[in-house]
Amino acid sequence: MQIYPETVLRHFNTPNTVVKKLWLLLSLVCAISVCANSYAAPVPAPPQLSANSFLLIDNVSGEILAEKNPDERIEPASLTKLMTAYIVATEIAQGTLNESDMAIVSDFAQSMPGSRMFIEAGKTVSIGDLLRGLIVQSGNDASVALAEHIAASEQGFVSMMNRMAETLGMTNTNFMNASGLPDDDHYTTARDLSIIARRMIQDFPTHYALYSQKKFKYNNIEQNNRNKLLWRDDSVDGMKTGHTEAAGYCLVASANRDDMRLTSIVLGTASDKTRLAETQRLLNYGFRFFRTKRIYEAGEVISSARIWMGESEEISLGVAEDLYVTLPRDAFDSLHSQIELSGYIKAPARIGQELGRSVLTADNKVIGEVPLLALQKVEEGGILRRMKHSIMRYFQ
Repeated sequence: MQIYPETVLRHFNTPNTVVKKLWLLLSLVCAISVCANSYAAPVPAPPQLSANSFLLIDNVSGEILAEKNPDERIEPASLTKLMTAYIVATEIAQGTLNESDMAIVSDFAQSMPGSRMFIEAGKTVSIGDLLRGLIVQSGNDASVALAEHIAASEQGFVSMMNRMAETLGMTNTNFMNASGLPDDDHYTTARDLSIIARRMIQDFPTHYALYSQKKFKYNNIEQNNRNKLLWRDDSVDGMKTGHTEAAGYCLVASANRDDMRLTSIVLGTASDKTRLAETQRLLNYGFRFFRTKRIYEAGEVISSARIWMGESEEISLGVAEDLYVTLPRDAFDSLHSQIELSGYIKAPARIGQELGRSVLTADNKVIGEVPLLALQKVEEGGILRRMKHSIMRYFQ
């Protein structure tokens, strides 16, 4: 709709009635309002980072907001420790391990090169201290000590790591050790790293809190967390750095702003300074231009459907899990749901039975479909009710 202010002003300068003047003013205000509401700021293309591969994902919805070579195999270096820590957290959750348990340090664990927490062979260290040495100090010695305590040997633990990777759907990952030391058959991808990072945050929030710990002191040696974004950005609360000559400088980071959590994976940069700057750029892009909202709550009645031959004539429909959607900020104004129900729903019906779907659209584009499930059980009705429904169906 086009508005020409000079035309409107001409009308105000002629002997029109007060009513007409007010009408013109109201028309102008409404038109301006419509134009403002219909304007949707375009989302710019993701930043082009100085990294071999990267990925930015919303932690709740799983929506990927930016990516480059997400399935390119890379050497994970110390990002391997994300899986090591995940298995330790799993064992603790299952009750087979406790942070107060003591592990005996082997000569092999003490001999690990690279970053260390400086444990000593023959001495005992608590699982809690080893876990902090693993996460905060990135100790290769801590990785092996944990692996040997849990699985008797590092290779036994590596088998657990690879089985867990398969279970989680990390289809392009293979581990050869628990610490991330270089090996030709030790690899992963940005996409697979996003899976283990999100699962740690979702499955073990208590243990994830360790990733925000800035310092840890063991054996009278205090070391800083290598993720320097913890000092630079208050919204960042994890996760892990990695570096080898082949891998370059890598960083998996997660941040929470305004009840929205994003996780970024930046791999193969030239320096520590670059991986920090590029990670910050990627996170800022996601938070600036996107928003995540809960569309449906698990168990809420989204719709109801006619059910035939049952004890009741209606059945409530909903979703099994909360549904979150990530969209450009302005796109939520155009978000719509179209309910499509199964043509003929007949009792008996069980809880969780799929009886329809909700098709979500934004800006006239389908952005997703979610099954609508029965929220209640409906048994088959008595003979008289079934006869009645049969007659009704016949005439319909």
